[in-house]
Amino acid sequence: MNVIVVGSGIAGLTAALHAREAGHSVTVMTKGAIGDGCTGYAQGGVAGIYGANDSAAQHAADTIAAGAGLSAAAAVEVLVRDGAARIAELIARGVAFDRSPDGELLLGREAAHRHARIVHAGGDATGAAIAQALVAAVRRAEVTVVEGAFLADVIVDGGIARGIRIVVDGAASDLSADAVILATGGAGHLYAHTTNPLGATGDGIAAALRIGAAVADLEFVQFHPTILAEGPAFLVSEAVRGEGATLIDATGRRFVFDTHPDGELAPRDVVARAIARQAARQGSPVQLDATMISRPRLADRFPTIDRITRERGFDWASEPIPVTPAAHYLMGGVVTDLDGRTSVERLFAVGEVARTGVHGANRLASNSLLEGAVFGARAAAALDAPWPHPPLVAHSDPANDTRHEDGADSDDADARITVFSRAALQRLMWDHVGLLRSEDGLRHAVATLDRWLAAAPEPTSVADREDANLLLLAEATASAALARTGSIGAHFRDPLAAPLLETV
Repeated sequence: MNVIVVGSGIAGLTAALHAREAGHSVTVMTKGAIGDGCTGYAQGGVAGIYGANDSAAQHAADTIAAGAGLSAAAAVEVLVRDGAARIAELIARGVAFDRSPDGELLLGREAAHRHARIVHAGGDATGAAIAQALVAAVRRAEVTVVEGAFLADVIVDGGIARGIRIVVDGAASDLSADAVILATGGAGHLYAHTTNPLGATGDGIAAALRIGAAVADLEFVQFHPTILAEGPAFLVSEAVRGEGATLIDATGRRFVFDTHPDGELAPRDVVARAIARQAARQGSPVQLDATMISRPRLADRFPTIDRITRERGFDWASEPIPVTPAAHYLMGGVVTDLDGRTSVERLFAVGEVARTGVHGANRLASNSLLEGAVFGARAAAALDAPWPHPPLVAHSDPANDTRHEDGADSDDADARITVFSRAALQRLMWDHVGLLRSEDGLRHAVATLDRWLAAAPEPTSVADREDANLLLLAEATASAALARTGSIGAHFRDPLAAPLLETV
């Protein structure tokens, strides 16, 4: 079988390796250089190794609790059941996870996990270690890699995915395939502030939307609570709080306990909103205080963070550092079954581009790398299986309906005068479809995005195509958020929500 994998993070490369090992002809198409995606940026680890008094069942329970009860139980069961095997596979492929002097895997704890069950590599460089090992494995395998290939569209004929249209060096071409696996990652650049690399522009989800593939849960966008609030976006791992660091306001008070009894180790959406509100109240970023952790421990456990904070003028071993939330992870995406199959025959989706149902309304920390490995392998194993009929469809939850009332806020003067640009879209999404959302703000966002869509020219360059993808996905995301009238997980309705400070 001729298989095209679009994307080269943990999900795409795992799928490619498993497909090749099963005897398929595999081509990996990647927008930048191979391994350039979000995987390499991941400071956190991979959940799924259980010590004393822990179990897969407890990991599943924590996943569902963090997802506000909206996680698909069957998908969570697959995740925790297959997790240990995928971690063992990563070790076999060369990932050197951190170990104790006696050779045991070191297990860390992060927010909303009841136990330490997370493996790391290089302290805070897990993603980079995984990306390096998987890229090397793909290079050794007989897998064709095409770098600098932008996904323009998925080609569908007779309701079946037949290949993809790509743009390389400005020239478009069509490539045929027996199966297409989307592994294009998320869409952090919908927002003015994000942890994601520049390539995270929602290309795979937008391509799926254009061919009518089912999508769901786009309203659930996770904002990482702690990004260094000086210089370019740099994530300060949740594991730092797992080691004992605290969040304090301008007076030195640990304010997150006002919102949740678990304080800094509450679910990410809770902590991020608490930080945003506190920063807005005091007119400046809150601070992460890691001074109770010894200097040698900080340098040993978090070498990358230690280096970057010092480069930006902070000595975090002796003084708190300013932090702010930023868009981090999209829980929704292209709807798949437990084997990565979408509603379009022969089209698979794995990793952040997919909506497997694992994450529900809020992703549990360190489940994303695990999900990519688990479902990437499962999609490859399903390549030879008969396609299920009737085809997969999205859940019927009316709050997930991305439709909205025609003409919502059609007389909004601000919407009429705003001129589209990527920066304007990102600010609109940050202000009105971000951490804190209101009915009026969402209606304004949808009306503005609808007008921009109606006036959008045909894209010509890759940058134009990225902007078109962001615009299409922004409208779908804002519409989904408008349709879901209640607050749950990362989707939080606040009648008094106003645009956040630029520092937040």
